[in-house]
Amino acid sequence: MSVNITIKDAVKKFGDTTVISNLSLDIHDQELFTLLGPSGCGKTTLLRMIAGFNSIEGGDFYFNDKRINDIDVSVRNIGMVFQNYAIFPHLTVRQNVEFGLRNRKYSNEEITREADKFLKLMQIYDFRDRKPEMLSGGQQQRVALARALVIKPDVLLMDEPLSNLDAKLRLEMRQVIREIQKEVGITTVYVTHDQEEAMAISDRIAVMNAGVIQQVGEPKQIYHRPKNLFVATFIGRTNLLPAIYKHAEKMLYLGDYQIPARNLVLEEDANVILSIRPENFFPSDQETNLKGILRDSFFLGLNSHQIIEIKHSQQMVEVIHESSLDESLPLGEEVSLTVNYTKCNVFSEDGTRNLIKEETQS
Repeated sequence: MSVNITIKDAVKKFGDTTVISNLSLDIHDQELFTLLGPSGCGKTTLLRMIAGFNSIEGGDFYFNDKRINDIDVSVRNIGMVFQNYAIFPHLTVRQNVEFGLRNRKYSNEEITREADKFLKLMQIYDFRDRKPEMLSGGQQQRVALARALVIKPDVLLMDEPLSNLDAKLRLEMRQVIREIQKEVGITTVYVTHDQEEAMAISDRIAVMNAGVIQQVGEPKQIYHRPKNLFVATFIGRTNLLPAIYKHAEKMLYLGDYQIPARNLVLEEDANVILSIRPENFFPSDQETNLKGILRDSFFLGLNSHQIIEIKHSQQMVEVIHESSLDESLPLGEEVSLTVNYTKCNVFSEDGTRNLIKEETQS
C-alpha cells in the first residue's frame, strides 16, 4: 500500500536556529515527488523528518489520516535509499535484499519468492551470490533499491541516490528509478540538487531555498513559468535583462527593441526584469531586432552556445541553438536577434513574483 503524505506547518530547529518554519506540503499517492534545492536549503532535513530520523519541533506529519510525529522509525513502514547505498559489505546481494524480510519474520519460502522477484525486477538476479565489492556503483544502487522495495513500504525515501555515480550511470539509473517506481506504484520522495535529474524523473517538484518552498508544480510548469527569480535562475539557465513596461502600449522595451506584453498583471508603467531562456533567442536579419556583438562561442555536441553582448546595455547573454557543420561566425561580428516572447517571463523589480497572469500559465 502507498499513501498520501501531508505536512502541516512543519518546524525544525537545531539549537536556537530554525531551519524550517511553518512548511506545508501535500504529496500524492503513488507519485514521484522531488525536493529540489541548493545545498543547505533544508530538503534532506525535511526528508529525515518524514523518515523519523530528525525530531519535529512543530507541525503535523500524516501518512493518509494517520499522524506519524510520534511513531517510531521502525514502524513507519518506509524504505530508504541513501547517497552511499548503505548496503552490508559482508553479505551477498541476495542476503542484502533478504535482510528486511528476515527482520520481519517472513517464512523462508516467502523470503526466497519476494527476494527473487525484486532481484529480477532490478536486473541483478545474476549477481545474487556476489559481495557488494564485486559490483559496480550502479549495481550496488540497484541492490539498495531492491532492499528498500522488497519489504513493501508505504513510502520510499531517496536521498541524493545518484550523486556518487558517474554521468553515464546517473542517466541509466534515473531511468531505472522512474520505471521501477511506476511499476511498483509507491509514493516516493526524492531529494536532489540536480535540476536536470529532478525534471527527468519527477511527477512534481518542490523547489526549496533557505527552508522555504518557493514553488510546487510539474517540471514543465516550473521551467516555463517559475514563480519568482530564484526558481527561474535555479531551474535551467536564463538571461536576466532589465526592461521597461509601458502599460498604454502593452509593450516591454529593451532599449529600442519592443516585446509584446499583453498578459501582465501590471496596471501602470514599471521597471521589470525580463527572463529569457537561451534557447528562446533566434537570429534574424530585421532592422528592428535586438543588436549584439558575438563575444564567445563553444560547441557542445547537439547544441552550440554563444555569448553575445547586447549593444544598448553592454550586458552579456547566452544563446543556445542547434549546432551545424558550417558555423563560421567570427568573434566580434554584429548579430541580430529576435525573442520568442510567448516563453519569456517578467518579474517584479525585486524578483519576488512573476508578473504574467495566472490564467496564462501552464
